Amino acid sequence: MNPSRLVSVMVENKPGVLNRVASMIRRRGFNIDSLSVGPTEDATVSRMTIAVHVGRQAAEQATKQLAKLIDVITIDDITELRSVSHELMLIRMHAPPEQRAEILDVVTVFLGRIVDIAASSMIIEITGTTQKIDNFVELMRPYGIEELARSGAVALVRGDQAGARLGGLGLDGAAPEGSRTGAGAAGASVTADTTGDI
Repeated sequence: MNPSRLVSVMVENKPGVLNRVASMIRRRGFNIDSLSVGPTEDATVSRMTIAVHVGRQAAEQATKQLAKLIDVITIDDITELRSVSHELMLIRMHAPPEQRAEILDVVTVFLGRIVDIAASSMIIEITGTTQKIDNFVELMRPYGIEELARSGAVALVRGDQAGARLGGLGLDGAAPEGSRTGAGAAGASVTADTTGDI
């Protein structure tokens, strides 16, 4: 099974852009694990963070296809770069009084917080890496999950690598003139930050 690859796409903040990007990925038959989008420090630009289960070659093809969309400004496959990648989850747990102490102990270990509480349930907020969120969900299953909502990953490349748009994914060290495609540094090891996470 292919690992999940994380792609950061900067797009013009216009109606219909999300639909065009998602449709292109869908037409290629790729399964999107998560897709989050929101404004950036520039009000005219939005950042999409897409987690998709594809191999490196398929990711290269998808990146080149995305670059052809008129609204796409830059694309970076940041899977193999040092990055900070977090997501938010809200989870409503079945939590009768006799189980609350046990659930709260787990929430404390995962640095979560209670954002709502009722007679027999509570809503917990957890942020962190996708792996941390997955681990928490598995620990909560025996207590009874009533509802769950996850934001999908948002990510930024760490340090000086953030400005690097080097070749990787078959772009031979530099994007062609006029191309708006960026890519992760070739040969970088997978060292996503997990500081403070389980």
